[in-house]
Amino acid sequence: MNIVLCGMMGAGKSSVGRRIARLMHREWLDTDRLIADKYGKISDIFAQHGEAYFRALETETVRELAEKDGLVISTGGGLVLATENVELLKRNGKIIFLRASAAAILSRVRDDGSRPLLSGEGREERLNVLLKERTPVYERVADYIVNTDGKSVDRVAREILARIKE
Repeated sequence: MNIVLCGMMGAGKSSVGRRIARLMHREWLDTDRLIADKYGKISDIFAQHGEAYFRALETETVRELAEKDGLVISTGGGLVLATENVELLKRNGKIIFLRASAAAILSRVRDDGSRPLLSGEGREERLNVLLKERTPVYERVADYIVNTDGKSVDRVAREILARIKE
């Protein structure tokens, strides 16, 4: 069984995913990193080919990962918005939504220049719109929901492991 982490950027998917993988002696993979390693920077993919092309690359990546077992997978923020991706991931995995407040997300990514969506003026408004659109989807697809606000990476990872073992 794979452990799949979903949620907004800055929710802790990468940090928590690495910690779970270390605790369980599993391989950790990040879908955005896999795509970037194979096709180049995500911002360049969006600029040159558009969002639809990027989403197709996400689905291609998910198809490959869904065939494997024993992985910890951190997904891009929009990956689970596609029904096909969710169906593929649930065949051999549990999806955990890492919920974080807008304030926590902004605090975590404020100095991260690699997040163009949350840079410059109006970032709080953009984030609130994304949270309003995406949170219901994250909640619907998740097998488990874990709040990350005010918690250490280790605490979130151990909470997920406890839930999975229930």
